[in-house]
Amino acid sequence: IASIMNRVRDLKNKYRNEENITDELNCTKISADTTDNSGTVNQIMMTTNNPEDWLCFLLRLEKKGIPQMDANLLNRLIGRYSQAVTALPAEKHSQDESYARILVRFAELKALQDPEEARDQFHLARLNCKKFAFVHVAFAQFELSQGNMKKCKQLLQKAVECSAVPLEMLETALQNFHSQKKQLLSDEEK
Repeated sequence: IASIMNRVRDLKNKYRNEENITDELNCTKISADTTDNSGTVNQIMMTTNNPEDWLCFLLRLEKKGIPQMDANLLNRLIGRYSQAVTALPAEKHSQDESYARILVRFAELKALQDPEEARDQFHLARLNCKKFAFVHVAFAQFELSQGNMKKCKQLLQKAVECSAVPLEMLETALQNFHSQKKQLLSDEEK
C-alpha cells in the first residue's frame, strides 16, 4: 500500500501543473488528490490553520466536479467544510473575508441537502461575519429561493442597517429584489 501511495504522489507531483493531459492521467490526478486530502487537511491544521489556506484547499476540492450532480462529492465537500468551520474559531476569524466565504459556501452546500440546516448555517455566518455584504446577500438569496420574500427583504434591510460593506452590493440586491428578479446579484455583480 505504501508503494502504491508513493507512486500516486509521484504521479500527482509530476502532472500537477500540466494543462493538456489525457483523460487517463486526469483520473490518476483526481485519485491522487482524493487520497491526499487527509494529509492536506492535517498540514493546514498543524501549520497555519488560517482561513485563506482552508479556502484555497476547499475551492480546489470543489473543482473535482459538480456538487449538485455528484452526491459523493457533495458529501465529501460538506465534511471538509465542516472540518474547516470547526477548526477555525469564530472569535479569531470573524473579520476575515476568507472565513466568511467558507461559512457562506458551507451553508450553500448544506442547502442542497437540508434547507433547515442550511438556514442555521446562514444564520451563523451572518451572526459571525456581519460586516460583509455578500454574507447577507447569500442568506437573502437562500430565503428568496425558498419562497420567503418577506424574510429576503428583511435580511437585506438589516444588512444596510448594520453597515455591511460594500453598500453598493446591498443596494443592487435590493433593486433586483424590487424588480422581482430571481437572482439578487448577477454573476457580474458578484
